[in-house]
Amino acid sequence: MTPLLQIFARAPVAGECKTRLIPALGAAGAAELQKRLTRHTLQTAMAWRAMHRDAQVELWCAPGADHPDFAACANEFAVGLRDQSAGDLGARMWLALVGALRAGQLPVLIGTDCPWLDVEAISRLHVKLAHQDCAFIAADDGGYVAVGLARAVPELFAGIAWGGVKVMAQTRERARKARATLAEAGQLPDIDVPQDLMRLRDDTTLAHLIPSAVHFA
Repeated sequence: MTPLLQIFARAPVAGECKTRLIPALGAAGAAELQKRLTRHTLQTAMAWRAMHRDAQVELWCAPGADHPDFAACANEFAVGLRDQSAGDLGARMWLALVGALRAGQLPVLIGTDCPWLDVEAISRLHVKLAHQDCAFIAADDGGYVAVGLARAVPELFAGIAWGGVKVMAQTRERARKARATLAEAGQLPDIDVPQDLMRLRDDTTLAHLIPSAVHFA
């Protein structure tokens, strides 16, 4: 199966992305952070693609691929653009992943909120999928930052309390009930709320992603 990396990204529209970071960055600053995180993720994806023969990368866009910044990303990184479907996060992820499986691809899906997700982590997930039905990298907040599927397991994506602290725990339980083998490849932080910016600030390799001066209490 052809390795595939799917990236879910939201258009950098002020007031419509990274809204929980607006108190720290302002609406324009939060949108700029979204833009920078998307490009950082694409840079990682291109490095991963270069290491794997025939590997493919897709940028899945919300609310749609017609935003000018997505067109710029497609031109800069030679990446295909896809529209995210309607529905909640689980429905959108499931349709992207199962479509890839049906096309004979081995998909791993990530977002843009975890700049610590590197080439090695993405590669580990694809390796685990050689022997497991699904593979995840958990997030510090109880969710996950990456998911890969080797076979269709729709139970993993329906009825989950997305955005809550039990997403990964619920997913493990769903896998058990579906008799699907599940592997995990570590745990990483992501950037969702103002407190998360302190971790980003303290990482000298990533602090440049913060778009403006932020007051850290």
